[in-house]
Amino acid sequence: MRDAARFLGVSTDTVRRWIDEGTLAATRSAGALTIDGLQLARLARDRAVLPEDPSGAATSARNRFVGLVTEVVSDTVMSQVELQCGPHRVVSLMSSEAVRELGIQPGSVAVAVIKATNVIVEATPVGTPQPGEHR
Repeated sequence: MRDAARFLGVSTDTVRRWIDEGTLAATRSAGALTIDGLQLARLARDRAVLPEDPSGAATSARNRFVGLVTEVVSDTVMSQVELQCGPHRVVSLMSSEAVRELGIQPGSVAVAVIKATNVIVEATPVGTPQPGEHR
């Protein structure tokens, strides 16, 4: 339940309430509640609330994260721009000229568009204790 709450961004009480209401199915085995990972993933996707993309641009990029610029560090040639997109921190390196032309500054709304040819996914093998979990 604790892990489900963490992945959904809610309290364990909310997870318990959703189980009681039938929003989330759980099975009990040896006194412990188990929630199906696929159902949990679908619920997380369905309940995800993303800010509306202010650009209105049509694009083929599917990885678009609307957020607030939290920091800009520039020198004469390059800049590092940090955005907070919901719970995710996104950092981009771009020319200082682009930062000036786009008017990027802390507090402004921006969209991080990520089109990557190389994405690394790490997973913990099933049955491996998670950090802070004891078996």
